[in-house]
Amino acid sequence: MKITEVRTTWMVDPDGFVIQDATIPPPKPGAKGRSALFVHIKTDEGFEGLGIGQGPRAVQAVIEDNLKDLLIGQDPFSIEKLWNDMFWRVRGFGRKGIAFCAISAVDIGLWDLKAKALGLPLYRLLGSYTNSVPVYGSGGWTSFNEKDLLKEQTGYTARGFKAVKMKVAKDFGQSEGEDMKRLAAVRKAVGDDVELFVDANNGYYAKQAIAMSKRFEDYNVRWFEEPVLADDIQGLAEIATATTIPVATGEHEYTKYGFKELIVRGGVDIVQPDIGRVGGVTEWMKVAHLAHSFNLPVAPHAVQLVHLHTACATPNLRIVEYLGVSEASDDVWFTEYPKPVNGMWTPYPDKPGLGLELNPKSVKKFAR
Repeated sequence: MKITEVRTTWMVDPDGFVIQDATIPPPKPGAKGRSALFVHIKTDEGFEGLGIGQGPRAVQAVIEDNLKDLLIGQDPFSIEKLWNDMFWRVRGFGRKGIAFCAISAVDIGLWDLKAKALGLPLYRLLGSYTNSVPVYGSGGWTSFNEKDLLKEQTGYTARGFKAVKMKVAKDFGQSEGEDMKRLAAVRKAVGDDVELFVDANNGYYAKQAIAMSKRFEDYNVRWFEEPVLADDIQGLAEIATATTIPVATGEHEYTKYGFKELIVRGGVDIVQPDIGRVGGVTEWMKVAHLAHSFNLPVAPHAVQLVHLHTACATPNLRIVEYLGVSEASDDVWFTEYPKPVNGMWTPYPDKPGLGLELNPKSVKKFAR
């Protein structure tokens, strides 16, 4: 089998929700729109893989201009070789960031193709540990007023979710009082039996995060995500040592090498690789195994329809993030996909690969 074609589809939903967290500047009033990138990998035997990528147009350019020629004519089952070829192709301009988002999207497509060719759901091809995983409802955007915040968070619990996550470090960490007010309101609304996570999105400084963590402990916060800048591993380690709340981080880390540094230096208690950034399925699984070797749990970040499969093949899984804003977009992009029931999520057992198909009406309407 040989790869005969690689092409991309970039789609924009003009009505998509625009997010804001601690370190995303406020959007313009009434701003809307969400984008997504998809990679189509075709072969001479009729199989086609679907890769899912980050939204920026620049990711598409790297695939089209720098990676495509490495793939044409190659055996799609040689995923390790192809990953290595792509890694060295971007060596000089993208060992992190946009270029790695491009590699990740292609790699996801290769694994989807392989699973389809073998007639297996991806999680079974990877070596399933379970066929059902716990999820938490994620959101709590800093742009929400208290009414909208509580509506979203209790909406998750009404669906049977046993855990939720909200944003803190509002206004680049300059609104500590409002952080605490919002946290108290959510804890009261969801009750004491629901796990509650907070995400600072890099918004605090280390000493500030340590002080805030002491206040968060009063509300039984079960993890403190990205308390400081992702590159401040020393600060992450200091926070992890100072608080009883586990530090969760890793969504802005790339490759097993970056995670090795993060783990060895004690900067993480809950490892959060993002399959759309870390290097796709190939590298995500290696990071999960690396975390397992240090007896650390994994809780993937975003890209939920792909993480559903890798999570089912991960014995050290903590829980899977389920973003309401992503669900709304997935309703637009795909013909169908499985949804969580009572806080648990199960892949389609009889659909090969990721089990996803782009909605042709949406492609016609939203492709750019």
